[in-house]
Amino acid sequence: MRPIRLLLADDHALVLQAVRFALEPNPEIEIVGEARSGSEVLPRIGETRPDLLLLDIRMPGIDGLQLLDRLQQQYPETKVVILSGLDDPEVAAEAIRRGAKAFLGKGIDPADIAPVLRQVFEGEVVAESIGSAPGIAELASDEFGLTTREREILERVATGRSNKQIAGEFWLSEQTIKYHLTNVYRKLGVSSRTEAARFAYDHGLAGNNSSGEDRKQQLNG
Repeated sequence: MRPIRLLLADDHALVLQAVRFALEPNPEIEIVGEARSGSEVLPRIGETRPDLLLLDIRMPGIDGLQLLDRLQQQYPETKVVILSGLDDPEVAAEAIRRGAKAFLGKGIDPADIAPVLRQVFEGEVVAESIGSAPGIAELASDEFGLTTREREILERVATGRSNKQIAGEFWLSEQTIKYHLTNVYRKLGVSSRTEAARFAYDHGLAGNNSSGEDRKQQLNG
């Protein structure tokens, strides 16, 4: 049986590196190319003719949901698996409605990606497979230079916790939490809790401590 031809689409180099590291030893999967922005995806599909596309939902240029609509029109034979930091059932359901065959969180253990790709290639629809392992989420935090404590605090911010609540959880002072958040904002290039929470969800940094309702309260509050 010939290998599955796979195109990777993600704008974060470390995520691409982690996925490649996990998949390249697998002889039944051939990575035929990468796209680093939404606008690159359709041309790369035309060039490489992949069987599967592993696609981030948040991409510069054209986002993943828009791409799903265009893929259905231009390359309906290419099956799409979403790999996203947005651990949101509503977004996952919308992606499936628009034609994605699976929705994976960036917290998934990279070793678990290949079996899902095989299932999708063979015609199964994995309606929702939100990752729960820390793997890629921790790699993503390394990409932005966050310390372990900064990542832990950012995860709590993404769930809507206050500085006082976070301080109590870690047995630290509120001033220490503020100090860590100042560093987080600087490293991520954001200026508010809402921007930090949105960035965390968009880039796989939100961890596994939050629900879709937590996210709505944080981003809309």
